[in-house]
Amino acid sequence: MNYEPSTMNAKQSTSHILMIRPVNFGFNEETAESNAFQNRDAKDDDANTKAQQEFDGMVNTLCTNGVDVTVIDDTPEPYTPDSIFPNNWVSFHADGEVYLYPMQAENRRLERREDIIAKLEDRFSVKRVIDLSRFEEENKFLEGTGSMVLDREPKIAYACISPRTDRDVLSIFCEHAGYKPVTFDAVDEKGQAIYHTNVLMCVGSGFAVVCFDCIPNPYEKLVVAESLASTQKEIIGISFEQMNHFAGNMLEVKSNAGDTLIVMSQSAFDALFEEQKVILKKYGKLVHADIGTIETIGGGSARCMMAEVHLPLNS
Repeated sequence: MNYEPSTMNAKQSTSHILMIRPVNFGFNEETAESNAFQNRDAKDDDANTKAQQEFDGMVNTLCTNGVDVTVIDDTPEPYTPDSIFPNNWVSFHADGEVYLYPMQAENRRLERREDIIAKLEDRFSVKRVIDLSRFEEENKFLEGTGSMVLDREPKIAYACISPRTDRDVLSIFCEHAGYKPVTFDAVDEKGQAIYHTNVLMCVGSGFAVVCFDCIPNPYEKLVVAESLASTQKEIIGISFEQMNHFAGNMLEVKSNAGDTLIVMSQSAFDALFEEQKVILKKYGKLVHADIGTIETIGGGSARCMMAEVHLPLNS
């Protein structure tokens, strides 16, 4: 399969964010086997109501800080308990391309909605949709910017290989989008594979937050560190405990005024040491929201809730 790689320069962060308001949020049995961050004991009959309240609070926090948030409501049918995490099924790029990704859980495949892309076309220019979901037929998966942490300016895609992140599909994405893959294995303190790269790693314009303890292979650890150093990133190492509080699940975004924000959950903010916060504040304002129900039941955090829209605006 031959693709023409994209050559358009991209900025690391954008002020345009897509978020999906849940209607059936809850513990997803189909994803629990590979997502150790989901807490089965936290199941709650009021989970959807609490998640909606947390979602609205986070949207309000982002808007108050000048971020342009497009909110689209999930639909009652089909049943999509993880729809609050849209960055796994879609990504939007500065060259006008939209990627749709192969998802491991069958009920997560139902999150892909053409009407959402059509809605964005009211404001943004979509040149082409590249649908990689066909790889589901081969049991090969790549769950968007959960599986990949994209350093968009030097075009490097960091990815820990897992049941949800397949090397072959990653290579196809990188070949077409013009990215260089940096791959590694990553495990939690119990030795279980980390399901998504974006829970252990965040890359901003000038910084990177990484849980190096998760990377058992010394060579792979060195490759990641050297790649980040070669792109002039100041590295902030976090511990297993901090990662478990989603301190790796941050996202750099812009305000409409051009100010840099580093968005995370309240849990992640509280887990950071003061000296780590001081370093991060050199690169942007720390913005945080309480999303505890979403984190404990859904197994994802602030970064997972935000799909960045890098598409060019319609003229």
